[in-house]
Amino acid sequence: MDRTAMVKVGAAASASVCVVFGGVALAQYIVAKKKRAGKKTKIIEMMPQFEKPTVHMRDPERVEQIICGLIKGGASKLQVITDFDMTISKFAVNGKRCPTLHNVIDNCKLVTEECRQKLLQLKHKYYPIEIDPHLSMEEKYPFMVEWYFKSHSLLVEQRLEKHKLPEVVRESDLVLRDGYEQFFDRLHQHNVPVFIFSAGLGDVLEEVISQARVYHPNMKVVSNFMDFDDKGVLKGFKGELIHVYNKHEGALRNTDYFKQLRDYSNIILLGDSLGDLTMADGAPNVENMLKVGFLNDKVEEHLDKYMDSYDIVLVKDETLEVPNAILQKVL
Repeated sequence: MDRTAMVKVGAAASASVCVVFGGVALAQYIVAKKKRAGKKTKIIEMMPQFEKPTVHMRDPERVEQIICGLIKGGASKLQVITDFDMTISKFAVNGKRCPTLHNVIDNCKLVTEECRQKLLQLKHKYYPIEIDPHLSMEEKYPFMVEWYFKSHSLLVEQRLEKHKLPEVVRESDLVLRDGYEQFFDRLHQHNVPVFIFSAGLGDVLEEVISQARVYHPNMKVVSNFMDFDDKGVLKGFKGELIHVYNKHEGALRNTDYFKQLRDYSNIILLGDSLGDLTMADGAPNVENMLKVGFLNDKVEEHLDKYMDSYDIVLVKDETLEVPNAILQKVL
């Protein structure tokens, strides 16, 4: 065999060895990748947002089944039910806590320093109770009523003026999660009903989303709305109190709204507390419900319980990337 022929044979043999070992390496890589992905299935694997370390799921197969049901139903069957504080709005920016809807008023220049200190004392007393993992929602309930009643009474004493709310919101540090425009605009574009259910201040909420230019006709806001007198001065609050742990009562009070949407039998629910899980209690004929929870604080203490309760848990994730990825598949 001449030298040229020997070189060709050697090259072919080397190529064969490379193919064999390359194939083995590739197979090992694929197996390893699948192991890292756990039980993730095709729809989820098609969404790189689910590979983020912030995403936690107890049962990926169940999530897959629900998302498939949502996709099958499309826009004509979908409605979104969402909390606002720390769900649509951010929990923190660069390590600094962002204000809630109540905090927007608490921290504004229309409130006296004395009142601000009293509101802060109430927060220091009741917030630890709100997030205590060792207390049941029933045990927390009376403390939340007490907290809201005292806070609202202090605000009434300040004689807040309605026409000053836009300026107060503009000057606040409240920030919406990254991707909020895409989220709300896509839902509006496909005429998907959006039910925003907040234990915060409804007037502030509506002003925030109006200034963000995402308050669309497909949205309904249920919250604690201020009651102003003929001169536009705060004199009290309208209707029944809504707090973190009585949203099931508020949901049932809105059964007429949900009945109008009885054909919208697929639900994406977004919240940041275990109390938010009851926001869809008034909805009839539910076929598929995907529950997405934002776990913003005390992660180690709460993660297991959140994973038992929500289908998807987003840990310290200040974006709407995962909800937007799901909507992109469904709509």
